[in-house]
Amino acid sequence: MSRATVYVVTIAVSILVVAGLLQFGALILPDVPTAVSSPSATDSTGPLAHVVDNARHPLVRLLVQLLLIVATARVCARLATQVGQPPVIGEIAAGIIIGPSVLGALAPAASAALFPSDSLQILQMLSQIGVLLFMFVIGVELDASHLRGRTSTAIVVSHFSIAVPFILGVLLALLIYRAYAPDGVPFHAFALFLGVAMSITAFPVLARILEERRLTGTSLGTTALTCAAVDDVTAWSLLAFVSAVITAGGAAATLATMVVLLTAFVLVMVSVVRPSLARLLDSTLRADALSKEHIALVLAVLMASALATEIIGIHALFGAFLAGVVMPADATFRRLLRERLETISTVLLLPLFFAFTGLRTEIGLLSSASDLLMTLVIIAVATVGKVGGTVVAARWTGLGWYESFALGALMNTRGLMELIALNVGYDLGILTPKVFTMMVLMALTTTAMTGPLLSLVERRRHAELTAANQTS
Repeated sequence: MSRATVYVVTIAVSILVVAGLLQFGALILPDVPTAVSSPSATDSTGPLAHVVDNARHPLVRLLVQLLLIVATARVCARLATQVGQPPVIGEIAAGIIIGPSVLGALAPAASAALFPSDSLQILQMLSQIGVLLFMFVIGVELDASHLRGRTSTAIVVSHFSIAVPFILGVLLALLIYRAYAPDGVPFHAFALFLGVAMSITAFPVLARILEERRLTGTSLGTTALTCAAVDDVTAWSLLAFVSAVITAGGAAATLATMVVLLTAFVLVMVSVVRPSLARLLDSTLRADALSKEHIALVLAVLMASALATEIIGIHALFGAFLAGVVMPADATFRRLLRERLETISTVLLLPLFFAFTGLRTEIGLLSSASDLLMTLVIIAVATVGKVGGTVVAARWTGLGWYESFALGALMNTRGLMELIALNVGYDLGILTPKVFTMMVLMALTTTAMTGPLLSLVERRRHAELTAANQTS
């Protein structure tokens, strides 16, 4: 008997056996009566009723949201690169497009159906996982070698580029506190957060701009990376402190306890966890490969570190960043780790964060001339503080005018790092939806300015060199 015949006979016998058992069961086991629910007014009828009902399932809605978010983010990122902007500009714009500012204004019914309020919590949790992975990768990418040889210049320039916009941010808070601060938020919390928000530089966006313009190995590129690295550590430390102050609610004992716990945790991570990881992951460093067990260990450290800082009362993202910093310093290991974690984070999870931020951004709230004017003032203060502070400090350390201005333009890049900080402020209740929208537009504008400002510097410098050569 051929194999085909055996196969057909086996299938046929199986069907007959199952049919017989079903018939026998129906005879000896009577059906249990079930309560029949009366159809409601919203129940679907017709041949496609089950399709309509299935489309209402939360999982189906989440999958539709993911499809829309990822597709919109990819399209907008591609369009941004075609006009000379970093992809993050398009991804931020994508979040605003699918939010109430564009989709909600043009098609409110579709927006309500796609993003009902009861589905936003799931998006928020998934987006937070993306931010934690992103901050971990940023910690992994923080290369201490950038600090060697240029430490003094980097510290002076980066700290001055933080101090000036920070002071301007606090001064701005004096002007807008009564009109724009949420009820119940003390002035010191609002002012400190505004100062930090004005001071942030987006290290990853800056690094990608330098790479695209082939400036990474130049004096300007090395100085910018060094300053941005110092700026990142300082700004996020300030944000952690401000978060602690706000969470403590002005209680000195609570704040002191949080600072002590955080200090102890950082010491444990640096002095205990880091050398332990180096020993446990030694086989990876030799084999030039990452096993599933090693990835599981890394993710466990990431989640435990984020959990610890969240429990302390700072924010989980600071723990994720610290977990990335304490990873073994081996360049090959860090490259493999970035390759494993960065793709899923940047392609799927971070667009969810942009979308959730866009759903919080309501440009329609800026309906009055005074609101639009205040938005322009915030953008101007952020730009003048960051660019001006950097240029003055760079000139003081001996850099030329062109290099100083180019460095200022690069340090004015805020991108995703600013959005993360703004969402922290929103979650802490420091920012109203209106001020949140103003600050998101500031982050988008200052990041978009970087490329044109650098091109302007390059054209002016090229024209000056050409004129000098013609004269000689």
